[in-house]
Amino acid sequence: METALIFKIGILSVASFLIAFFSAPLLTHFLYKYKMGKQIRDSKSAPIFAALHKGKSGTPTMGGLLIWVPVLFLALLFSILEIFLPSGFISNLNFLTREQTLLPLGIMVFAAIIGLIDDYLGVRKIGPKGGGLSVLYRLGLYTFVSLIGGLWFYFKLDWDVFHVPFVGNFEIGLWYIPLFVFILVATAFSVNEADGLDGLAGGALATTFAALGAICFAQGKFELAALCGVIMGALVAFLWFNINPARFFMGDTGAMSLGITVGVIAMLTNTALFLLIIGFIFVVDTLSVIIQVSSKKIRKKKVFLSAPIHHHFQAIGWPEPKIVMRFWLISSIAAVVGVILFLLDSGWY
Repeated sequence: METALIFKIGILSVASFLIAFFSAPLLTHFLYKYKMGKQIRDSKSAPIFAALHKGKSGTPTMGGLLIWVPVLFLALLFSILEIFLPSGFISNLNFLTREQTLLPLGIMVFAAIIGLIDDYLGVRKIGPKGGGLSVLYRLGLYTFVSLIGGLWFYFKLDWDVFHVPFVGNFEIGLWYIPLFVFILVATAFSVNEADGLDGLAGGALATTFAALGAICFAQGKFELAALCGVIMGALVAFLWFNINPARFFMGDTGAMSLGITVGVIAMLTNTALFLLIIGFIFVVDTLSVIIQVSSKKIRKKKVFLSAPIHHHFQAIGWPEPKIVMRFWLISSIAAVVGVILFLLDSGWY
């Protein structure tokens, strides 16, 4: 049984990789043809960042399309095929279910569309300071999407239990909804902060989804594990073209949608607090921004030369590929540690 499930996840992951990989040239042609290049912030508002990244100005964004579109395509394809072929090998590849994958997939697509609009407005220099949607407007939209998920959990799934590792489960009633919203918005914006160097966010997301997939499998949520595998497959294909020098960037359509999906899967598996370990790179990047902004407001001084912290390392002379690869290593170790802690917490020893 478990061997068959692993085979299914493997097949779906490889299919996702192949679809994304062979779609990349088409996406690249489209993005370059229609000049969907990312605009680098001007030197007055962020002089260090602008100096470090001026060579990347004009590199296309919206590369996240290469991730979530193949995932959505495979989910719909095998769901439809199961209707016409209700038994056999093809029907077994369907991983779209109301109980496990409909919500994370739906929220991912909604968030991706919002991010796509934001990316497009940024490319066309539409919006506040020509940079797309304002931060508050984006926050409001992603909060609304997260609220839909929180209401679905509470009223449709009748779920209000929050797990604290090595302590226990707590029924928190209506407080579950704002907590759900906070976790989803936090994960979305944390991943977006890490999307600043070629390959950084993609690599860290790959290890995060690998860890979440292992957790899903251990809990018997096999369709959810398959979704993690499909996302990973597309992420690996994306990384092939996103490593330094990147052919295109992930953009908000990728970073925000995948970040929010991480949050949904963590809530579905009741492992939200394990994300502090599994997504360690995202946590560190976000904390560095909070520290930097707070210090500038309170002390009128910077703590880092540039924030998030990966830009600080870049500013002190570390080559971009070295930063990314070291962050990948840290992310991989953190993901393994997170899964080990989950297994210990679950009594798997």
